[in-house]
Amino acid sequence: MDKLMAKAEITINAPVSRVWEALTDPKQVKQYFFGTDVASTWEVGSPLTFSGEWEGKSYEDKGTILNKDPNKLLQFSYWSSMSGKPDLPENYANITYRLSENEGVTTLVVTQDNITNKEGQEHSQQNWGIVLGNLKKLLETGN
Repeated sequence: MDKLMAKAEITINAPVSRVWEALTDPKQVKQYFFGTDVASTWEVGSPLTFSGEWEGKSYEDKGTILNKDPNKLLQFSYWSSMSGKPDLPENYANITYRLSENEGVTTLVVTQDNITNKEGQEHSQQNWGIVLGNLKKLLETGN
């Protein structure tokens, strides 16, 4: 069976350096990413963890930084502890943030691969839409 990909895109009225900072600063991530705590050195090959509580249930998701080009690209593997799937390489997705700037306005495109069905694709796209909307609001209004 072919795997599906989720994609979300947003334009943020902020310079790319500011968006990059928000993607990699744990304090800011917590504000726009469902209250999650993120931990990583953000260096290629380093571990990445997302932890917190969602709907009364604790989670610890994880991955590895795969690629990094500051202000342009951040890619990491990702496994969700809430997916119900075992922590095996075939159950990891690759998440890619691509950034570009034009006259102080940044476009951020997020893709997530290795999605097994249409429902999962729609769920991921909806979640990324919420996260990106929260990020835009944080960077443009400070809330």
